[in-house]
Amino acid sequence: MAQFIHNLVEKAPGMVNAAVTYSKPQLATFWHYARVELVLPTPAKIAAAIQSLKKVVHSAKTGRFKELTFKEALLNGLVATEVRM
Repeated sequence: MAQFIHNLVEKAPGMVNAAVTYSKPQLATFWHYARVELVLPTPAKIAAAIQSLKKVVHSAKTGRFKELTFKEALLNGLVATEVRM
């Protein structure tokens, strides 16, 4: 048991260095996309979303949604599913 611990202590710095070297490029890529994708919405984007929601409600009231093509309806369904998830 003592030999195992001794070997582990000897190899630990090399293993940590290897893990850091391996993870740096992946973390750089993650942070690059996180800065772009995980920002809070601006007031302009919130206003645009509200206008879009008003259009959807108006479309539902007037029955215009019945005129959507299959592709548009499928795309709307996928977006709704993504938002729900």
